[in-house]
Formats: sequence, C-alpha cells, structure tokens
Amino acid sequence: MEFTYLGRTGLKVSRLCLGTMNFGPETEEKEAYRIMDAALDAGINFFDTANVYGGEGHRGWTEEIIGRWFKLGGGRREKVVLATKVHNSMEDPLDGPNNGEGLSAYKIRRHLEGSLRRLQTDHIELYQMHHVDRNAPWDELWEAFEVAVYQGKIGYVGSSNFAGWHIAVAQAAAKERHFLGLVSEQHLYNLLRREAELEVLPSAQAHGLGVIPWSPLYGGLLGRNALTGGGARSARAHREVEKYRPQLEAFSKLAQELGEPQDTIALAWLLANPAVTAPIIGPRTVKQLEDSLRVFEVKLTDDVMQRLNEIFPGPGKPAPEAYAW
Repeated sequence: MEFTYLGRTGLKVSRLCLGTMNFGPETEEKEAYRIMDAALDAGINFFDTANVYGGEGHRGWTEEIIGRWFKLGGGRREKVVLATKVHNSMEDPLDGPNNGEGLSAYKIRRHLEGSLRRLQTDHIELYQMHHVDRNAPWDELWEAFEVAVYQGKIGYVGSSNFAGWHIAVAQAAAKERHFLGLVSEQHLYNLLRREAELEVLPSAQAHGLGVIPWSPLYGGLLGRNALTGGGARSARAHREVEKYRPQLEAFSKLAQELGEPQDTIALAWLLANPAVTAPIIGPRTVKQLEDSLRVFEVKLTDDVMQRLNEIFPGPGKPAPEAYAW
C-alpha cells in the first residue's frame, strides 16, 4: 500500500480511501465488517463516511455500523484515520428550523456530537463540510471548528464540493485567525468529469489542500461492467452510458489492449495526478475491494496517458488561461 500526507499536514493516509456510503442500504452489516477488516489488512487506513449516509429515514445508519465495528476492538479504531461530514439534514425534529441543509456553530456542535455518539469514538480525524453554506459567515464557522479542535473532538477540517474561490476565501479567513483552516477538498473528479482541473485543483494545490476525489468511476460508468449494464445501477446511469457510449467503447478497447479492467485504469489515472491524495473507492463486497488493490501494480505510460486524454479530453488549461480567447 502506498501512503501520502494529507494536504499540508504531517498526517499520513493510504492512497486509497475506503468509502462507506453503501454500508447499510446496499451492503449488510456483517459484509461491511468484512470489507473494513480486509481494508485494514491491505493497509488502507483512511475511511470516509458522512452523518447522512444510510438514506432517507435511516440517516446515521452507516456511522452506526462503523461504530459497532470499532467496538469489536482489536485496535480497529486506533488504526483508522476517520473522516465524516456535516451539512445536510439529519431529519431530526429537535433541530427545529435548523433541520435543513446548511452550517452554523449550532449545527456543527450538535451534529458533531451526534456523529461521535454513533461512531462510538471521542474524536474524528477529519471533519468535512459536505457543501458550502453561502449564508454562514466564515468567522462563525472557523470559531466553531476551532473550539472542536481545541476540545480534541476533531483533528482537521476539510471541505467537499467547494468551488476554487470558496477554498480561497475560507483559507484567507482562517489565516486571519491564525488557524490552519482547510486541509483537504473532497470533489467529483474522474476521467469523465474533469471540470475540477479548471479552478478547484489549482486552488487546492496553491493553498496546500489534499484532493480526495469522490465517484472516481462515475457511478460505475468507468467500471468493467458499464457497457454490459452491470455497472449502471440507476436510470440516470443508463442514460449516461448512451451519452458517453463512443468514449466508453474506446476506453474498453484500450483496456483490452492493456490487459487491465477499466476501473483499474481509471483509478491509476487519478493516482498519477500529483494533486490527488486518495480517490474514494466504495466497494459493496470484499471482492470489489480486492479488485481495487490492483491499481498499485499498474503504472500508466506517457503514451497511455495521452490516449486517455484523447478519449476523455479535459477542460483545457486551468483558469484563467482557459477563459482566454
């Protein structure tokens, strides 16, 4: 297993991040335990979740599964660099008018306590804002996160789904407070969705943030079963297959030439980018987890990288050059 630093911190994390979104709704609890145990055995120490995972009517379910797994002991909690998120509604009537999406000192405190309780731990290494809240002033947010850091309840703060300018504003506000600020940005980034290259990746690199790509296989479209329907698990995904069929067929042909499945190549492409810290994989079975580990045995040549750029052209130069005539 390869390891890297999480942004501009001294914290080392595995170069694959175990995503737990499927635990509960699609992966039953005992299989989730097996996946997490297998991940640790493989050297994956970076686990990502969110307080809302579990789905409508079951928000918090995934965190509860992870918490019960931690309680099995054997150093499970101590070995994991744990990340979770705050922002979305937890469907809690006690939140009153603050039950909707958003951030505030009130909500950060309440939802952090809820996550700690469900996860059966006293601290979270990386606490992430699931989305930006344009109504919440940064002084309020940073004060709330500072208190949580000083109390030892969280180690670092990360963002998710931020624009490049959100990162810049957040870091400027943190610097004024002599606070570390953001250390990571979790963002949609894969061969099919490369918009992050315009502003988010350059901003993250300039401000010392690690980048944690979510949906590295774009919901299975970049997986080995996409063209046969095995990787398309929703009506939207079926439509997307037809939308991108020429590219997916060219990608499949390249994968056959290389003798590697598409998902391995898609992950290897991400890991070849120096801006990327750790793509989030979301295995529903131990077998899917094991398949993902193949990525560390694959190194893409310059020729293959060029062919991938031809199949999946990116947005071009980063901003502001991308906007020039």
